[in-house]
Amino acid sequence: MTTPSILRRMACWLYEGILLFGVVFIADYLFSALSQTRHALENRHPQQIFLFLVLGIYFVWFWARGQTLAMKTWHIRVVDRSGNRLTQKQALLRYVLSWMWFLPPLALVWLLELDARFSLLAVLTWVLAWAGCARLHRDRQFPHDVLAGTRLINSARDQAAAQAQQ
Repeated sequence: MTTPSILRRMACWLYEGILLFGVVFIADYLFSALSQTRHALENRHPQQIFLFLVLGIYFVWFWARGQTLAMKTWHIRVVDRSGNRLTQKQALLRYVLSWMWFLPPLALVWLLELDARFSLLAVLTWVLAWAGCARLHRDRQFPHDVLAGTRLINSARDQAAAQAQQ
């Protein structure tokens, strides 16, 4: 089981964000229509909880099957430490821990009441630092994967191609 490069995983992460735009757009539209929200700040907290749950369902569903849509494109799989598929519980734990990509800088921005320019800088700096932590791990895994007992590996098709070249 080989680990994909950090650059490839980050490209997958970015592509995942693009795909999630559609998921969030549709979920948000559904929430707004069903709750009859007329103003963007109306029902803000229930809306955020709803989107958190929708994203959780998306990720837990796909991770328990091994790959999200973006991971399929980039030939990356998520498995447990033994190389087996994740259970729903492991996928849920990974989802909650994956919020560490964003929560620390957003909490700092909120506590210090920083403006948008510094907010973006704080999030980008943290994302780079979090991704950089993988370079310190012997298997090059992200911290949330280490904590969740999961790992990202090259998909079987990618590994078969690499073995055929050897």
